[in-house]
Amino acid sequence: MKVYNIIYKALIVLFIFGACTDEDNFDFLDSIEAPRNVVAAYGVTQDNTGLVTITPSAEGANSFNVYFGDDTGAPAELKAGESAEHVYAEGTYQVRIVAYNIKGDKTEATQELVVSFKAPENLEVTIGNDEAVSKQVNITATADFATMYEFYSGEEGVTQPVATGNIGDPISYQYATAGVYEVKIVAKGAAAQTTEYTQTFEVTEILAPIESAPAPPSRNAADVISIYSSAYINVAGTDTFPNWNQGSQGSSWAEYDLNGDKMLQYVNLSYQGIQFGSRQDVSSMEYLHLDVWTTDVDQLETSLINITDSADPVATEKPVTRDLTKDNWVSIDIPIADYVSQGLTVNEIFQLKFVGIPWATGTVFIDNIYFWKQSAVANSVTPIHFETPYSLSSFDGGDISVVANPDTNGNNSTMVAKMVKGAGQPWAGSKITITQPFSFANGTTVKAKVWSPRAGLNVLMKFEDDVPWPDVTASAEVTATTTTANAWEELTFDFTGISSSIDFYNLVLIMDNGTQGDGTENYTIYVDDITTSPMFDFEPEFTLSSFDGGDISVIANPDTNGNTSEMVAKMVKGAGQPWAGSKITVPEPFSFVGQTKVKLKIWSPRAGLNLLLKFEDDVPWPDVTASAEVTATTTTANAWEELTFDFSGISTSIDFYNLVLIMDNGTQGDGSADYTIYIDDISQF
Repeated sequence: MKVYNIIYKALIVLFIFGACTDEDNFDFLDSIEAPRNVVAAYGVTQDNTGLVTITPSAEGANSFNVYFGDDTGAPAELKAGESAEHVYAEGTYQVRIVAYNIKGDKTEATQELVVSFKAPENLEVTIGNDEAVSKQVNITATADFATMYEFYSGEEGVTQPVATGNIGDPISYQYATAGVYEVKIVAKGAAAQTTEYTQTFEVTEILAPIESAPAPPSRNAADVISIYSSAYINVAGTDTFPNWNQGSQGSSWAEYDLNGDKMLQYVNLSYQGIQFGSRQDVSSMEYLHLDVWTTDVDQLETSLINITDSADPVATEKPVTRDLTKDNWVSIDIPIADYVSQGLTVNEIFQLKFVGIPWATGTVFIDNIYFWKQSAVANSVTPIHFETPYSLSSFDGGDISVVANPDTNGNNSTMVAKMVKGAGQPWAGSKITITQPFSFANGTTVKAKVWSPRAGLNVLMKFEDDVPWPDVTASAEVTATTTTANAWEELTFDFTGISSSIDFYNLVLIMDNGTQGDGTENYTIYVDDITTSPMFDFEPEFTLSSFDGGDISVIANPDTNGNTSEMVAKMVKGAGQPWAGSKITVPEPFSFVGQTKVKLKIWSPRAGLNLLLKFEDDVPWPDVTASAEVTATTTTANAWEELTFDFSGISTSIDFYNLVLIMDNGTQGDGSADYTIYIDDISQF
């Protein structure tokens, strides 16, 4: 195999040489990673011959050596996708699979194989409906003397197995229609005789959402007109079911309650609508937002309806259609310009109309209906948190989309960016474009939360001006590397020296630059909260003080697992007053225009510790004339986590100069480790 791999590498070099002239492009050959997730699927003939078919697979592999585990000396040499057949005597074998990538790097795994001419015994089957995927069943079968098992769905006209797996490994199958089926599981070994299990099983369909729609972001009151949402103040007097006589179509309406979260439910949607309590001028808004969930509707047509204010009022409507994804929440943001371009006047909107496609055959759930615009004063650059839409694009095999956060442990954002690197170019990636240039006035360090399937994954971050590729005239790039797998972590990109005079409009992200992706989970990452240097990271000096038994100091970070900052704030609550705490004073007032949420990292000795965050003006205590406070609670012990404090409604006209922190307000501390916490990276968004 070594000779073959050298040839492969040489051919790759020749190919790249013919396509590129930049010597740096050859570097990706050295960054190609070894194969991962090496496994083999077994197929056994049921004729007492011991003939086994072995099909190896692995991520990033182009060839395999299969060592059969018996007295056979030479391995089977296979290309990706090929299988090896081998005749075994009865017994238990350790099959060794060695996977090679295109450079010759290898990864190996050993897998047990049982070959027995006895019929499988002690067959045990577990089958159940998937809790999150509609009409999907999950099956696991175990048995003695078995190598594999097959699942027969019981569907009419389907006589072949619909799924197979190695014995003991779980498999899944999704039905087209819910109902009761006679399912069969057949366990097979090398014996001619098999063992079967049958069961009458009801396949169920998820007909309503099992989780709430994504939570809307905090917005200034002037930037939103809410029709139906618990996040904002809704237009008074709005009728969510004006009853447009669609009962003859079987269409109806209800307000669905999901564990206290209410949403609109339109059954057999032909057309239904909402009538506002008063006419709304939405000409200054940029988008109409709604979140939609369905299991059987392909598209939703949404119309704005206006009415002229005259002696003979005339209603005019214009539709916009959007595709839906079944069994998932879809966040829709329709540009108001899509209605205006059809000739609709949008300064007297009084109704919304929803049409289901196909007509009157499916049910939709709708929540968070509001008009909104970007804040005219808000920082248009950072943080990029994916709760609001950005202009997203990809190139050369990359893909980016905004999805519900798949892992809220370590990042409680509702929406994040999902990036996939497919089998395109080694530099495949994605781009975020903004309407106002990025500003590095707050510092040249950029931080981003990244969820990676593996440690050692490189993320290249690159800023570019607004000149279209490949004629970009100014750019700056930095690469950071993940240190953990299957968990959120924060990466830091140091752009020291980046020009503050250049207008950068594009942020490019490339994972494992120089390595070709394959579109699998191994080349899928999630990104969130891209931000410049936070408000406080305790690397520079601030004015720190404490009161009534509190103590605060800046020290070396005692736990860099989950927070790589060098310096953090240490807070201790001593045996003073129950309200003992500490204060951070800044020379310039805090600004809450367009960013009323505050987040921070905290290391707490216990879950359930309450941290009060309070902003005060610059009038000395106890004569403070203006303040605002919010409390958040830790959920973990002896580890870093991120807390969020929602200051929605805080006055943007008051100059707040002091940030007060109190742990367990109302409880007297004792100065011990139980009343010692660490704080870092306080920032607004």
